[in-house]
Order: sequence, then structure tokens, then C-alpha cells
Amino acid sequence: MQSRTPPGAEPGSTRAELDSRLSAELTSVVAGARRRAVRDGDRQIDTAHLLHSLLESDPAVRAVFEDGGQVVRLLGYLVQRSIGYGLQWQGTVEDSGAVPMVTAVKEAGWSPAAATAMEMALDRAELRGDPRALGIDLLAGLAADPECRAVEVLGRAGVDVPRLLARVEAGCQGYAEEYGTGS
Repeated sequence: MQSRTPPGAEPGSTRAELDSRLSAELTSVVAGARRRAVRDGDRQIDTAHLLHSLLESDPAVRAVFEDGGQVVRLLGYLVQRSIGYGLQWQGTVEDSGAVPMVTAVKEAGWSPAAATAMEMALDRAELRGDPRALGIDLLAGLAADPECRAVEVLGRAGVDVPRLLARVEAGCQGYAEEYGTGS
């Protein structure tokens, strides 16, 4: 007997299930990344789409960068994506292989690296005791993969990624203390 499940449609989180686990801000970020991928003619949402949308939409994410100049440089690289920088990415699947692929999120149209970063964001929220992931959780998931497109952009803009991760951790700890979540 043949399976009725088409290849690549294995069981996993559906879009509605995923959205229910994201903060309102992060749901907006994902929608923006999806629109950006479609507009750019990319087959999948990748980590650079997510980073771009995070920087545009989430003030808490912008706040963890050392200064506004870093954010401006990052946005500059990301805006240039479709007119030169990043053209080598078009038509390719982003799978850095640097971070083991997590398969719990099976959102259609996501690069393996982006799906893994999102799963890491969901795990961070769960560890913190928060039912919904925040943009800062996704930023940490993106920065954890040294070979993903988002980290390439961060590096080109002069961002020290280990230092950024330390600032993210400090911000998440402050959130947990302020709102009484986590340990």
C-alpha cells in the first residue's frame, strides 16, 4: 500500500500550530519574511529573509545591537540582496550543515537552516517558561548557525556574533526576570 502523504509533507508543525507558538511580533516577522521571499523570487524563506524582517519589525531585536550604525549597515546589506549582494543565493537551498537539522517544524517553503533557527527559537521560549517565542529567540537561533546566510550578513556588517549572542542572552534573562517567567 502506498502512502497518501506526498514526499516532503511529513507530519510536523502546521502553519497554524507554529503561529500559535509565536508572539504577535514574531508572527508579523514571519509574514514579512514570507512576503520578502515571494517578492524576491526565492523558493524558500531563508535566514537572511528572517533577519531582515526581524530588524525592520522588532525593536527588542534592534536594541541588542551595539549601536544604530550596525542596524543601518545590516539593513543596507539586506536591501541590496536582490540587486547584487545575495544573487548567488537565488535558486539555491540554504542548508549550512553547521547546526544539526531539526525536523519538528515542517513549514513548507522554509530553508533547512531557517526551519532549524525557528525550532531553536521555540525551544528557547519553552526553556524560559514562555508559551510563545519572541523575536530575540529567533535572533539567537539565527546567530547560532555560523554558516547560515544571516550570520554571513552579520559578519559583513561588522557584527561580532559571539558578543551579539551574549547580549541576546542578557536580554532574555532580563525579560524572564521582569515578567516572572523561567527560573
